[in-house]
Amino acid sequence: MGDLSKEIKSTFSSNRVKAMLNIVYTANWINSHQNAFFKPYQISPQQFNILRILKGAGEPTKVQTIKERMIERSPNATRLMDKLCEKQLIRRLPCPGDRRVVFVEITEQGEELLDEIAKELKDDLLNNLSEEEAFQLSNLLDKIR
Repeated sequence: MGDLSKEIKSTFSSNRVKAMLNIVYTANWINSHQNAFFKPYQISPQQFNILRILKGAGEPTKVQTIKERMIERSPNATRLMDKLCEKQLIRRLPCPGDRRVVFVEITEQGEELLDEIAKELKDDLLNNLSEEEAFQLSNLLDKIR
């Protein structure tokens, strides 16, 4: 089991400071693992999130709605969607009633990629936690926010 104090060779002025730094450190650790996992699929974790949002929506969705539903709110969401369009994983649809509004939908190719990823995607980063501990951790993180 890891210990932040030993991993970064530091002491902390309080448990709250240690907890805050541990959250940031762990978030970066998880992000690093996710980036490595998605690299062979040539997408980022944020792009995966966009694909999942679109598949879950089951219908063309406004760009603004996608941005609001993203786990990691990204100011470059439009650029992420541009790259997904280039890879033909999503497509943009103009709104007939309002040229300022753009809808996005997942393509068949995008759904196939999600299915392929789902076969390999595991929650093994949390294997050290029991279901009860995972529940407790989730509640504590909710409480912080």
